[in-house]
Amino acid sequence: MLLGVNIDHVATLRNARGGIEPDVFNAAKICINAGANGITTHLREDRRHIKDNDVIKIKNELDCKLNLEMAATDEMQAIALKLLPHACCIVPERRQELTTEGGLNIFSQKEYLKEYVKPLLDNGINVSLFIDADKKQVETAAELGVKFIELHTGPYSNAFGSSNEEVEFTRLKNAAELGRSLGLNINAGHGLNYDNVKRMHEIDGIYELNIGHSIISKAVFIGLDNAVKEMIKLI
Repeated sequence: MLLGVNIDHVATLRNARGGIEPDVFNAAKICINAGANGITTHLREDRRHIKDNDVIKIKNELDCKLNLEMAATDEMQAIALKLLPHACCIVPERRQELTTEGGLNIFSQKEYLKEYVKPLLDNGINVSLFIDADKKQVETAAELGVKFIELHTGPYSNAFGSSNEEVEFTRLKNAAELGRSLGLNINAGHGLNYDNVKRMHEIDGIYELNIGHSIISKAVFIGLDNAVKEMIKLI
C-alpha cells in the first residue's frame, strides 16, 4: 500500500491566525521527502482551509502526485482542467459539515457524474469517486468509466474497538473485492489513524490510503517528517 498525505489541516492551522505559518507548501515537501506517494488537498467551495494558491504552487513547484479532492461543481471542474493534477477525487460537500460525512451517492446522480468526469478523464486526470462500501455504489462506479474508487473508511474507523468493528470491516473488505472484480483500483481513507490502520493489510489489493488528520495531529508531538515515516512503516 502507498500513502497519500492530506495536508488540509496544516492550512487550517495557518488560517486560524490569517497569516502564512505554517507554510502549506513546505509541509507538502516534507511529506514527499519522508516517502509519501503523493499529496492530497481538498479545495472546498468555502476555501475554509486549502486555498487556490496552495494547490497551484504544489502542482507547479513540487515534483509529486497531487490528488485534488473536490465537489462535482462547474467551478471545481474548471479549476481541475486548468491545473491538471495527477488525480481528482470527487467527494460530497456540505457547508455546515466539519469534515466529509459520508460517501458520494453516485447511484442517484449517475448520468450527471458520467458527463462530469468525461472531460477530466479525456485530459489524462485519474478520477476517483469517494464512496461508501456499498455494492450498488461500487457497481455504479464501474459503469462511469473511472479507474479508481476511494472507499470511505469512516464507519470502520468509528467502530474500531467496538462490537460493530467486524461488521464495518467486512463491508470494506467485500466492497474492495467487488471493485477489483469489476476492474477498479481501490483507494481508501477517512478517519484512519495509527491504531486502526493495521487492519487495512487484511484487505487485498488496496492501492493507496489517503490519511491526513491523524498524521498532522501526530506531527504536533513528533514532527511531520517522523509522523509520515511512522505511518508508512505501519502500512
